[in-house]
Amino acid sequence: MSLFPRAVSPLVITLLCVIATPKALAATPPSTGGAAYEPEPEPPSMATPGRWTGEEVAGTLARLLPDGTAAAPADAPDQVKQAIWAANWLQDKPYKYGGGHGRLRDTGYDCSGAVSFALSAGGLVATPLDSSSFMAWGERGAGAWITVYTNPGHAYVVIAGLRLDTSTAGVSRAAGRGTRAALESGPRWRPALRSPRRYAKRHPLSF
Repeated sequence: MSLFPRAVSPLVITLLCVIATPKALAATPPSTGGAAYEPEPEPPSMATPGRWTGEEVAGTLARLLPDGTAAAPADAPDQVKQAIWAANWLQDKPYKYGGGHGRLRDTGYDCSGAVSFALSAGGLVATPLDSSSFMAWGERGAGAWITVYTNPGHAYVVIAGLRLDTSTAGVSRAAGRGTRAALESGPRWRPALRSPRRYAKRHPLSF
């Protein structure tokens, strides 16, 4: 019997493995090292019609009006419009520690009480939350329509690009000129955003 086939067999097998391995690797999809991204679902319809009404403007951004209230964007989901129009009711209310927590309709509001009041109008919170509770509410990160910025000491919300906040931080006298109450304390629409440093960002699913 010839020894030639036995001599070359290991070499042939090695070559076949070298040729086959790249093909096998090419057929295997690359791993990203994490969970696959899943987009959030579209905003659902409101279970019941909202009770609040107000002005609208074209597009996707809310607009601060000279009287201190806000016009809701026409392209926004109903929940977003309701949150904006409800927050307009807060614009003459004073700051009140604990306000808006014992009852939604109160004589004054603190930071998280004001945020809770606006979001409850859109059916986005069931009961008022404090700023620490907002840190575990909803989904992580900024939302397409609504973002709550929160830490253990303070919370505010940006709805359709407009900031609802009891604090005047980040608002200069020049920015506040021409808008009633922009530099007052209490729950107000602010004409400028503020630094989000040291705040967690949370948003309601789909918004």
